[in-house]
Amino acid sequence: MSMKRREFIRAGAAVGAGVAVTVGAALKDRLHTRVNDPVGSKTVRGLKVLQDLPAPVDEDILLRMQRELEHAMAKPVEKRAWAMVISLRKCVGCHACTIGCVAENKLPPGVVYRPVVTEESGEFPNVHLRFTPRPCMQCEKPSCVPVCPVNATWRRADGVTVVDYDKCIGCRYCLTACPYGARTSDFGEHYSDGAAEGASIGLGRTVLGGGAAYEEEPNHEYGKLWKRTNHQSPVGNARKCHFCLHRLEVGQLPMCVTTCIGRATYFGDLNDADSLVVEMITKNNVQTLLPHHGTKPRVYYVV
Repeated sequence: MSMKRREFIRAGAAVGAGVAVTVGAALKDRLHTRVNDPVGSKTVRGLKVLQDLPAPVDEDILLRMQRELEHAMAKPVEKRAWAMVISLRKCVGCHACTIGCVAENKLPPGVVYRPVVTEESGEFPNVHLRFTPRPCMQCEKPSCVPVCPVNATWRRADGVTVVDYDKCIGCRYCLTACPYGARTSDFGEHYSDGAAEGASIGLGRTVLGGGAAYEEEPNHEYGKLWKRTNHQSPVGNARKCHFCLHRLEVGQLPMCVTTCIGRATYFGDLNDADSLVVEMITKNNVQTLLPHHGTKPRVYYVV
């Protein structure tokens, strides 16, 4: 009986480095191949999403960030420096950003790009909760990149670390190397797995634990069409937040930014001195997570 891809990846957890070495040898031709990301004029995007909407003095920050996004995308990719600022003073722990991300990227069980960590302090009845959204830190010195044996992950010119699902062999070295736990593995599971026997037959319904139709819909990460049928990529791959690059390309802010009900998440270009993210960083008490690791995150927290 042939082994399914999901079973192979799970087996990799048991044999660890042995599998990575074996598979790495079998894929020798891909070891030294790096994706050459486009740069220069070909990466300029003339987006005119808000061209007919004047900017009032008290404009909502989402619209301001939208205008700044258009301005940044009008520059070559190497002239942009994407960053995110999250205000812990405003985050209410609603998890809207998490759910929005799951919906946007069609994430399966076990794969999460934007968890919200809840911390409790104090003693009853004086208890305080703090909520910390934790996307990928998009580090300037990402520890996940050098450990990949097949060069399937790298840092783009705009500062976003990405994953090539077609090259990733699922060894999970990058998961171990990331000090923030920002990467998870896709085992090809479905939310409907193990559904009760006898469920009604119909559109979007499942019987005997089979995957529902909506769970097989492809996602559009990195501007490509990824189908989950027959355990194709990204099943078996390491996955992570990528600042919704596919949305940026068409002039849309990352989904977590637009779904934040408390306006606690800010996104923009660090190379734009007038951007909201630069303003938030310079005017507030900000910090990064685990600075002693020396990865230099580009996700900042207002504390």
